[in-house]
Amino acid sequence: MVTQAKALMQRFVQRRAKKGAGQDYATSHWKLMYRELKRHKLARISLYILGFFYLVALLGGFIAPQGLESYSGEYMNSAPTKLRMIDANGKFHIQPFVYGLKSERDPETLRKRFVEDPEQLFPVKLFVHGSSYSFLGLFKTDIHLFGVDEPGRIFLFGTDSMGRDMFSRVVLGSQVSLTLPLVGVSISFLLGLLIGGISGYAGGRVDAVIQRFIDIVRSFPTLPLWMALAAAIPPRVGVVEMFFYITIIMAFIEWTGLARVVRSKFISLRSEDYVTAAKIAGVSDLRIIFAHLVPGFISYLVVAATLAIPGMIIGETAMSFLGLGIRSPATSWGVLMQEAQQIENVALYPWKLIPLLFVIVTVLAFNFLGDGLRDAADPYSHGNGAKSAKRKGKRKWVSLKSKKKQLEA
Repeated sequence: MVTQAKALMQRFVQRRAKKGAGQDYATSHWKLMYRELKRHKLARISLYILGFFYLVALLGGFIAPQGLESYSGEYMNSAPTKLRMIDANGKFHIQPFVYGLKSERDPETLRKRFVEDPEQLFPVKLFVHGSSYSFLGLFKTDIHLFGVDEPGRIFLFGTDSMGRDMFSRVVLGSQVSLTLPLVGVSISFLLGLLIGGISGYAGGRVDAVIQRFIDIVRSFPTLPLWMALAAAIPPRVGVVEMFFYITIIMAFIEWTGLARVVRSKFISLRSEDYVTAAKIAGVSDLRIIFAHLVPGFISYLVVAATLAIPGMIIGETAMSFLGLGIRSPATSWGVLMQEAQQIENVALYPWKLIPLLFVIVTVLAFNFLGDGLRDAADPYSHGNGAKSAKRKGKRKWVSLKSKKKQLEA
């Protein structure tokens, strides 16, 4: 009876092992990353937020009620407009509406301010005509997502000192603040991976020359270098093109940190057995670098890329804030925060800090997404995967023990 129970027990364990092996090894690494990423709530929420922001940036001209050159001197520094569905008489309206605006003087500060006029009611309409723009760069149109009829005004985030709609400028500014950093990060990421990989894989004099060049590049102070680069670009270059050039030049400087880390990883991995076997098999050095060595620390590369993007966004914001980047009439989130330099201006018009909230949310979303991708790419590096595996192993041992008792009985 005991011998039969042991035989059944061995067969049961073999079936469980085969089943587990089939489930684990038949799944690709990217599918495992996707499965782990779905379990990370903060990363999943951050991915949705970033997807929404980039969708808004893609459809910026359609979503923004006004264009970059639209302004109204009559409504300078106007507070955000309130969307209402119940009027002053208590009547409910199915369609949202806004009241008209009229100016008056504050009796204490004598400052001009705008208040709602309940006698003027303007329903918010969808797909209205406005300023023309290029839809996805394909064709010209003047259809906007929402708006009100003249002489009504709708300012969801208020207006700036020139009477320009802050909501429209935040939406259109996201096209610069979210897109151009991707270009810079892509260039710096490729350079750091390639040059750092060559330095760590080749070693010797090649490594020494590359490391001394990196030391020279990293010795330049950032802010004076930004100012020098901004002064070196010809003044006739357009404002957006100017910052595009600055972003590319910044990318040629920011790659040094990643190159140092990649070099250290390659030095530790180039002596592994699978690398030696690839050399003996006649595999080219470039293929060994990208097909055998890079996947060994893909989790760090993913985190480095996701953390470099918010760093580039902050860099763009700082440059535009200091007047070294985008300039009007073009806009970005950094340009919008230039009016928030003075404390008095912020105290009187606090809605001018709204672009700062978008910068904070975007940077936090990229950081949380980077944490989730890091854990998904290497789930056993921080203990979450180890703890879950330990719990699974404990449950498996308990189930096998109870199965053995049942067979012996």
